[in-house]
Formats: sequence, structure tokens, C-alpha cells
Amino acid sequence: MLFPKFIRRAIRSGIDQSVLSDVTAIHTKIDTGEYVAGVLTDATAYTTKISEGSELPTATYLESSTLLKLDKYGRSVHASYEVIQHQKLDAFGAVLRSIGVRLSNALLVQAVTKMQANVDSSIDVSTEGAIAYADLTNLYGAFGDFDLTTLLVSPSVAAKIIALAEMQEMASTQPNVITLPFGAQLRKYAGMSSDYILGLNHRFGMEMVTSGDLLLETDKLIDNQLDVITMSIRVGFRVLTSDVIHVLNL
Repeated sequence: MLFPKFIRRAIRSGIDQSVLSDVTAIHTKIDTGEYVAGVLTDATAYTTKISEGSELPTATYLESSTLLKLDKYGRSVHASYEVIQHQKLDAFGAVLRSIGVRLSNALLVQAVTKMQANVDSSIDVSTEGAIAYADLTNLYGAFGDFDLTTLLVSPSVAAKIIALAEMQEMASTQPNVITLPFGAQLRKYAGMSSDYILGLNHRFGMEMVTSGDLLLETDKLIDNQLDVITMSIRVGFRVLTSDVIHVLNL
């Protein structure tokens, strides 16, 4: 039987290497399949002047009236005795990491859906279907109290952005981390629509809630000479601060 810690570590490594970790502000672990989140109500402008002895403006952080229900994702891997016996363990570890990346990208679908449903503003490009550098700076300008740290885009949109004249020096000097001239990182995700760009401040935007950690179980099917590995995770996402999420429509 394969060492469970090795399997878990390989899959977790794939999850941690994905884009999901770059768009999640915090990770909350609970013991149930439902989560009661806290909601901040803070309507008074911070520029409000307060006279001596007057009551301070109040911000309240109370439990939400809506439960966040967690969804389950997973995969069952059947590995023959032969492939485990004759292949290098590093090769199988790389395969497990790739499964972790794909599993993480599946979770990201839900995160993107939540962000898209809670955007603070939505702006259009100057020319439909095209991307100009001025469009990206307009997206940057949509952020008020919080800076734009991350642009989440589809691979095709990422290619268009990198091809911009203003991006040539940035793309060539940092091949592994593409940073825009105003400091935001460009992150591509295969499941993203090519119709829009999500801009966010990843430090304040999303909370990922899981029921425990990655659930891993292993078993043997002696008659088939297989090692069976099942992995699953229950997860939900919610937006912590909506004014750190803005959309650029293409």
C-alpha cells in the first residue's frame, strides 16, 4: 500500500501551486457541511467628521441569516501494482500533483462564480473584443480604498495582455510571474470566460471554507491487483469585501 502521507502531500502540493491560493484571502476549516458566516455592515462614510462628545459611527459584524452550504469534489484513482512497482515514485508524485491542480481548478469555478455575482463595479473596454492598455488602467482606477493586486483571466486573454507593447519588458524580465507596470499580477485560469477580466485585491476578497482538510482513503482490490486512492474535499466560497472586486467586460 502506498504511504498515505506521500499521497496527501503530493495532492496538496498540486492544490497549493494552483491559482486558487492567489485569489483566496483566508481558509476556514469547519466540522460540518454548513457555515454561518459573519457579515459586516458599515454604511457611514469614514470621512464623516465627529464633534467632541458625539457618538462614533458604528460598524456591525453579525452572523449572516443565510447558510453557506459546502459542495463536494473529488476523484478516485486506481493504480495497478505493476505501475507502482516499476515506475519511479517521483513520477507518480508528479501525476498526483497534476490531479491536485485540476481539483483545485474545479474549486476555482465556484470561487469565480461567487466573485462575479458580487462585483462592486463593471466597466467596458473602449473597443469591444479588443484590449488596450488604457482599459487595464481604467480597471486599476476603479479601485478606491484597496489596490488592485490580481487580474484573473482566461489563457487567450492573458496572451493578448502579454502581447501589448506596454507589457513587453515586464513579460520578458519575469517569465514565471507576469506583473503589470502598476504592480498587479496576471493570473490565467483555463476555466475563465474570455468575455471579461476579474480584478481583485486577493488579501481581502474571498474566504474559502472547507469541512476539514482533504479527505484521503486507500484500499486494495486484491482480485484486480489495484491500489485504490480516493480523495475528496467539501468546500464553499464567500466574498468578504465586495468593493475589492471589479470586472472589465471585453
